Amino acid sequence: MAFQDFDLITERRKQERQQKIRRRITIAIVSSVAILLVVSAAIGVVFFNQKNADTFNKEPKNAAPKPVVTAEKAVNAVCAVTDYKETCKYSLLKTVKGNAATQPKEILKATMVVVSEGIDEVIDHSKTIKFDTPLKKAAFDDCLELLKDAKEELNSSISTIKGTDLGKISSRMPDINNWLSAVMSYQQTCIDGFPDGEEKATMQKLLKTAKELGSNALAVVSQVSSIFSKLQVPNLKRNLLAYEDGFPTWINQEDRRILKADDPKQTANVTVAKDGSGNYTTIMAALNDLPQKYKGRYAICYIYIKEGVYEENVIVTKKMENITICGDGSQKSIVTGKKNYVDGVPTFQTATFAALGDGFMAQSIGFRNTAGLEKHQAVALRVQADRSIFLNCRMEGYQDTLYAQTHRQFYRSCYITGTVDFIFGDAAAIFQNCMIYVREPMDNQQNIVTAQGRVDKRETTGIVLQNCHILADDKLMSEKAKIKSYLGRPWKEYSRTIIMETEIDDLIQPAGWLEWSGDFALKTLHYAEYNNKGPGSSTSGRVKWPGYKAIKREDALKFTVGPFLQGNTWLKSAQVPVHFGLFS
Repeated sequence: MAFQDFDLITERRKQERQQKIRRRITIAIVSSVAILLVVSAAIGVVFFNQKNADTFNKEPKNAAPKPVVTAEKAVNAVCAVTDYKETCKYSLLKTVKGNAATQPKEILKATMVVVSEGIDEVIDHSKTIKFDTPLKKAAFDDCLELLKDAKEELNSSISTIKGTDLGKISSRMPDINNWLSAVMSYQQTCIDGFPDGEEKATMQKLLKTAKELGSNALAVVSQVSSIFSKLQVPNLKRNLLAYEDGFPTWINQEDRRILKADDPKQTANVTVAKDGSGNYTTIMAALNDLPQKYKGRYAICYIYIKEGVYEENVIVTKKMENITICGDGSQKSIVTGKKNYVDGVPTFQTATFAALGDGFMAQSIGFRNTAGLEKHQAVALRVQADRSIFLNCRMEGYQDTLYAQTHRQFYRSCYITGTVDFIFGDAAAIFQNCMIYVREPMDNQQNIVTAQGRVDKRETTGIVLQNCHILADDKLMSEKAKIKSYLGRPWKEYSRTIIMETEIDDLIQPAGWLEWSGDFALKTLHYAEYNNKGPGSSTSGRVKWPGYKAIKREDALKFTVGPFLQGNTWLKSAQVPVHFGLFS
């Protein structure tokens, strides 16, 4: 090849390289412009979305909040999950009338406001009712007190919603569910307190709408996540329980110290002693001297009750929160009374000891009602306090011994005796490692251990017996072949009782459970057994009701201390062992 040909080739290749370089530069410039356009558009979208998010979550100062959804759309979404849809729509639309649009959180709050207003109307109308007997008047007074309690629970729910960021609202639902369940129970207890007759029918009629509104509020709260999702409310967070040192965070340091104490009475602030050797001779005198203002739990053991039998009716009021009492033993330090229904006292008021203040704790105390068989309803202990704890206590009576009325309750290593419905109420209550002794009833009676009173299918309540022992006391032992005894019967339509990992003696009938009246509640109740043992535990002959079943492990786990009471290891210590989960 000639050198000039080589030069021509070299020149041509040089020109081709320059063209390639120019093409690459052109492509790079075009690509860069395209990328810049895409990035600019993305920044614009992010800015637009962030601006909208900021508008939703945080309004500028002095600017009216911008509505998220129309009031009608929010009301329709909320009421779609309720059982009483027309009542729901009418009450909520009336409440938000005049608002072209509203926040979903305001609609949620309104579901509870209308219940409170409904209760106000009941109270106003009921003042015109005349009562011709002291018993009816006493029942009415109890009713007013219960309705007042219901309003307090509603106010707690409303305040919680008002003070909680919308994205975190789901984390407060367990508490709100608990309060609303109590509202439903209070209204029903108000009705139940009246003897059958015109006055009871009147109160039932007056409370009809308020009960429907309460049921609707429960329905909305139980479905709040899905409702808010439909309304496109972002960032709803699930509730995650936190624990420190083996205790739920709501059990504070003072509570933990008493639960770990070897001898809690040594740290008592005051001592009650019948012989005059203490600060007081009666329990009520000590409670009445409680300081008006105090922070947290008042004393690791506020009242130490020395050995003795204290004949008095004690009420730990709602204002007396986080009170702890402890004694020398459940058969040594005993509170006793004998109020009863036959003598004209409403069942609600027969309690020898009533615990209403939240956070109440009792250890090594006995509670008795000595009215006897013939006096029928006679309560030894009534518990209304939320997050209440009873350790190594003794409840003695016959009919209606222990009234686990409302809220979350835990009983450990307690001794409970009775005949008819002797563990009853509408609390979310777990009894763990308890000895449950069935006594000899009257000639015309059958024994029933439990009578749970859930009135709405969405209430978070129920009675759970776990790792307990159900057996006959000494007097019944020789007669148990003649006397029929049952695990429970449905006091209310959605009665719920779970008996698991429990030793059941042969006093219990093969059918296990008893009807209340005909087929009442048999389809709607929730009765279950899991992994029980003993001669009375076989489920082969159990009732065939639609609401009864022998459950599996995964279902039983839902009724253990953690999931059911929102407290996984309440009392985890060497001195006061508490089992979370199942025992086997």
